[in-house]
Amino acid sequence: MLLTGVLFVGVTAIVKHLGDHIPAPQAAFLRYAMGLVFLLPVLGQFRRADLGAREWRLFAMRGGLHAAGVMLWFYAMTQIPIAEVSAMGYLAPVYVTVGAALFLGERLAWPRITAILVALAGVVVILRPGFREISPGHLAMLGQAVLFAGSYLIAKRLSDSVAPGIVVAMLSLGVTVGVAPFALAVWVTPTPVELAWLFTVACIATAGHMTMTLAFQAAPITVTQPVTFLQLVWAVALGYFVFGEGVDVWVIAGGAVILGAVLVITVREARRAGRTPAGVNEAKY
Repeated sequence: MLLTGVLFVGVTAIVKHLGDHIPAPQAAFLRYAMGLVFLLPVLGQFRRADLGAREWRLFAMRGGLHAAGVMLWFYAMTQIPIAEVSAMGYLAPVYVTVGAALFLGERLAWPRITAILVALAGVVVILRPGFREISPGHLAMLGQAVLFAGSYLIAKRLSDSVAPGIVVAMLSLGVTVGVAPFALAVWVTPTPVELAWLFTVACIATAGHMTMTLAFQAAPITVTQPVTFLQLVWAVALGYFVFGEGVDVWVIAGGAVILGAVLVITVREARRAGRTPAGVNEAKY
């Protein structure tokens, strides 16, 4: 999980380095299109899969939601500090909990309700409305968390009947197709160096998913999830030393509050279901 955090912060660093010369939809498209090469080993599973109309509808819905979320995330990276992107990224599993209650009929016990309210309080700490300007980048991060939560909920439905490898592969394909029209509308010719950086993003993100999966196999949620807070530490250090961004103690405090709430939710879920749930930041990249 330590390595996973470093890899995912590396993804944000490269996107931040590229800046807004490449529009957010195009950067997202290139990252996912070039990342499709890593899905070649999954092609054999498609031949053995029995996918019906329900599964294809869910694939399409998830691809649309996730494509919109990815574009918002790439946009936010060009607008607000890396630390704020990382801290607000912890919100997605909180929204998943709310969505599971609204759309999947799961019961919200008081500890989970309290954790949700605490997480929302952490957002207020980060944004501090009335004390500073809330930028479009902040709004983009709030929106992407909702969209990613919807994507995760659909993935939960799909996991009942579809192999995990196919679910991941269809997500990458769906995002590529969903983002393509927006990318073409704002297309600028990337340089070979920019293409190389975006391919590096695809490589690092794929490696991060692998190391995270290994961590979930090797240790319980109570061990792996607290370590994800270090991703915020790496992001603050990177922003300060590489990009000259100030250290905002309110962002660190708000991120810690949100992550604490997420930890409560995920640990309770693991104990209730008798298994280790998925990671909190696994699909955005």
